[in-house]
Amino acid sequence: MVDKLSGNLYDYPSYYDLVYGSDWKAEHDFLVGAFDRFVKGGVQRALEPACGTGRLIYRLMKHGVEVHGLDLSENAVEYCNDRLKRHGFPQNAVVADMCNFQCENTFDAGFNTINSFRHLETHDQALAHLRCMSRAIKCGGIYVLGIHLYPAVGPPIEEESWFAQRGHLGVQTDMTLMHRNLDERYEQYKMRYDIWTPTSHQILEDVFRFRTYTALEFQKLLNEAGDWEILDTFDFQYNLMQSTPIDDQTEDVVYILRRV
Repeated sequence: MVDKLSGNLYDYPSYYDLVYGSDWKAEHDFLVGAFDRFVKGGVQRALEPACGTGRLIYRLMKHGVEVHGLDLSENAVEYCNDRLKRHGFPQNAVVADMCNFQCENTFDAGFNTINSFRHLETHDQALAHLRCMSRAIKCGGIYVLGIHLYPAVGPPIEEESWFAQRGHLGVQTDMTLMHRNLDERYEQYKMRYDIWTPTSHQILEDVFRFRTYTALEFQKLLNEAGDWEILDTFDFQYNLMQSTPIDDQTEDVVYILRRV
């Protein structure tokens, strides 16, 4: 028998952590390398806006980086802090809006690698976020920002599926485009999560919007925000030895932005 769950994925942080945390190592190793390569003197303190369950936070803490996180989801922040506590680290995640936050001390780096930036549906929200980050990151520091661009040439990706497993828990994720309006700058996606254990099968469905960006639109946003320059760009293979120049067909981009 299949049970249909109510709510959204943020209501089930253990499922969220599996869906978006199963491939953590490539991102972790990329971040560690980027911190060493692009920040003079290295990174002692880092910030993750929209941190979710902190899938990277405690692992970077193990590497010796003091990491703080913020997220709107109380469930995700609680999950993140509980895990930090279990591993003997300070509970550094807080409930906050990535468009409107303040930090007591600046950071050497920030990171947001799984397209969460595009959940900011308006120009003003995106601009406010970049300006919040420019106040949070010290001059010479970096912001590692991963987003999907809308390609100028060729058909864009409209479906994605992946499976993640941890112990006896497995989650199949299917993401399908429902509607796209480039004039109003949004895409609407349907998400379906099939959650499996040895004795159960549950389904969770959700709908959300992403703001769309071409490479030029993102560059214009950076110019308006000020304080940021593009140091380098990579794709979602997270190969620090191979930069990926942006062209008309580019979709997946990890920007290395330097605070100037």
